[in-house]
Parts: sequence; structure tokens; C-alpha cells
Amino acid sequence: MRKIIALFLAVILMSCEKENKLEIDVSEVKVSFDVNRFDKDFYQSKKSLNELKSSYPFLFPSFVHDSVWNNKRIDTDELELFEETQKVYNDINEVENQLKTLFQYVKYYNPKFKSPRVITMLTNIDYESRVVYRDSLLLVSLDAYLGEDHKFYGDYPAYVKQNNRKESIVVDVASNIVDKQVLSMNKRTFIEKMVYKGKKMYVKDAYLGKQPDYLKIGYSKEKFDWALVNEEEIWRYFIEKDLLFSTDKSLDKRFLDLAPFSKFYMGQDNLSPGRIGEWVGWQIVKSYMKNNDVSLHELIRTSEEEIFTKSKYKPRR
Repeated sequence: MRKIIALFLAVILMSCEKENKLEIDVSEVKVSFDVNRFDKDFYQSKKSLNELKSSYPFLFPSFVHDSVWNNKRIDTDELELFEETQKVYNDINEVENQLKTLFQYVKYYNPKFKSPRVITMLTNIDYESRVVYRDSLLLVSLDAYLGEDHKFYGDYPAYVKQNNRKESIVVDVASNIVDKQVLSMNKRTFIEKMVYKGKKMYVKDAYLGKQPDYLKIGYSKEKFDWALVNEEEIWRYFIEKDLLFSTDKSLDKRFLDLAPFSKFYMGQDNLSPGRIGEWVGWQIVKSYMKNNDVSLHELIRTSEEEIFTKSKYKPRR
């Protein structure tokens, strides 16, 4: 019962924090962008290969012979992948609306931001490159977002396929935009790495508006709730084990890298989410923003050491 009450209070506190800093109205922010369905043009339309090349020249490298593309358009496995994708994404109005809102938030904070041309495609479930953002161009591999229970993902670990869902598209796009804006410098200590990742999470939080926090960080709801309830114990562990200023790179694999759970080397590690250091870093940055009058742009330029020092971070009890 004590933990249930703690979780309830934590959710209320998080809501209050967000109202203070990140609850903004972007409905009047003007953005415009095109969405081109390369997936449909390639597999469904009667457009010739030359027509496709003319419309999407950057998708046809010169070293790939035309026969490769022609064979792909009639390959049985390729066509099955396309058909399964169309069951979910024959209409993408919902995705377009989410992207529009995201671009409005980004432009609100960055008035010079120009919405990219969006192109949907299939990449044979290339998980590592399912979203590619290059300033004026955004490529989205729809076949990587068919739903975590889809048969194509049967061999994927649960912590990976839980983000193979439609709701994760806008989150992954936001992550790619933030990666271009919050550049990585060499971070040596564990606390610097945590705060750096937390800084990126805070910017992504600002861009994603009312999206649920567990989606923003890519956790299941259960593991996100575990992090909320155990925040004090996590922080105590980091302090007692003298990890904050450690330069031991093995801490990256234990607490920062994509993984099914974080490695405290305790009996119930499997209940925790992976990347718990990123989650803690996010809480530290939230505390910094709450206790310091700085803008989002000032946050990005502030060193991780200064953010931690001035954050006055105290984990929720």
C-alpha cells in the first residue's frame, strides 16, 4: 500500500512539474510538410522504375542494378511484407497528425526549424535505421512499427519489440531530431553520461507534449512504474557504490545501453527497465529546470557538471 500511494503522489508531482515548464499551446504554430508513400509507389503503383527514380533519386544508389529493384517489386516475401504493412498503414492520417504536432513543438522552440519532407518506406525491418532524419528529409520504415505482437517480430526480445508499435514512430522521430540538436561531447564520468542522456530526454519531453512518459523513454508501463516507485533506492545504490564519478565504461552496459533490464546484480534486476541511468538523468535535468530559470536552449548549452551541481536533485521518497 505504501508503494501504491508513493506512485500516486509521484505521478501528481510529475504532472505539476510539466505544467510549470512544458505545458504550452502550439496550435497556432504554422508548419507544412509533404508525406510521400514510397512504399505504395514502389509495390502497388504502376509507375515505371525511371519514374520512381525521378521522384526519389536518393533512394536509388547508382551502384545497384535496375534488375535488383525490378525483382524486389515482384518478390513474394517483399509483397507479403508490403501487404502486412498496409493492414496497419493503408491510411496514415494519425501518424501525420502526430508528426504535425511534433513539428509544431520543435518550431515553437526553434523558429528557424523547417519541417522535413516525410517519406514512408519498407526496409525489411531494419531496426537500427527505422527512422532516418537529415534536415530536409525524414525516412520512416513502417514495417518496423506493425505492433509488438506481430508475427514478423516473433524472435525479437520483448524489450525491443515493445517499441515496434505505431505510437513509437513520433517518439523515434523526436529522438532523431534531438540527436541533431544536442551534440555529444566526450563524457567521462557516469554522472556526466546520465545527465547528458537526461538532457536529451528533457528536450524530447518538450517536443512530445502530452505523449505518455513511458512511451517517450521507450519503457513498458510496468517497468516505468517500477522506476517511479524505486527512484530513491536506485539513487542510494549509485551513491553507496560510489558510481557517480566513476569512469568505468562497464557502467554503460549496466545502466545506459539498450538492454532488457539494468544490472544492479541483485535478485530482482529483471523487474527493472534497461537504461535506468538515462531515466535518473532525466529526473536530474527536470530538477535542474525546476530550480533554475533557464530556457531550453540554455539547457542544451549548459555543461552536465553544472546541471548536476545546480539541480538540487533529491529522489522521490
